[in-house]
Amino acid sequence: MTTRAEVRSGPPRGRALGGPSLTLEAALGTEPDWAALGIDPEVPSIARVYNAFLGGTDNFPADRRVVEGVAAAVPEILTVATLNRAVLGRGVRFLVQQGIDQFLDLGSGLPTAENTHQVARAVNPGARVVYVDKDPLVAAHAAALIGDDLTAMVTADLRSPGTVLAAPAVRRLIDFDRPVALLLVGILHHLHDDEDPRGVVEAYLAAVPSGSYLFVSHFCDSGPEAREAEQKFLSLLGTGRFRTETEIAAFFDGLDLLEPGLVPTPLWHPDHPVTTSPQVGDRLIWAGIARKP
Repeated sequence: MTTRAEVRSGPPRGRALGGPSLTLEAALGTEPDWAALGIDPEVPSIARVYNAFLGGTDNFPADRRVVEGVAAAVPEILTVATLNRAVLGRGVRFLVQQGIDQFLDLGSGLPTAENTHQVARAVNPGARVVYVDKDPLVAAHAAALIGDDLTAMVTADLRSPGTVLAAPAVRRLIDFDRPVALLLVGILHHLHDDEDPRGVVEAYLAAVPSGSYLFVSHFCDSGPEAREAEQKFLSLLGTGRFRTETEIAAFFDGLDLLEPGLVPTPLWHPDHPVTTSPQVGDRLIWAGIARKP
């Protein structure tokens, strides 16, 4: 477990919280003009904060201050991004094994290792993936890194399902007459209650046919540490709702929730047998997959 002293003195060993990546600069051929890209380095973004939690380099001091502030109060939060990334990979593999070959990854965040299209293609080379994110840095990376006709990036706000579903790349790659996997992995907790996250999910579900799947991971109000982390996220980032198990389960209403149900991410189809009870950090984010009947 990371101690509070370790957090205050800097990121855990092996976590590189550096500046913007050379990959993006190389792709653009110059030092990026952040303002021209629509990026304000002084304002933290969800995608860059998540990147910082993963130990990535595509973030700014403002993003790292969010990580440091939350981790100073709840050190266990440093495990959450890694747990979420791991369950994303397991979930995508599971969905391909169910016969799904098209994915709409909503609020996808910055590319890192084991991206959705890479995981899916390792099982089915013909899998189609559309990423959706409103952060312009995500779009810049996608332009540099996505180089095939079966993958696309849509720069849009997932809170506007009509806009997302009408995007040319979505219409080109996603056949809504066949089952689709809707991925809302680590993103719904960044929608406030007054933004009607459940209504947003229902709008996407209404657009896909029977046999489609909904994959959600979400911060969970699992104890006092979760509530402390929520307060830090809301004060430093402006978003980050730790909803109860019942509130998260409501996203799956009307669907067939698959085994093992809605559980802490380490317990969702683990690669290896889990022999210990979930620790504090394990219980901060939960996941589940359900099928539309």
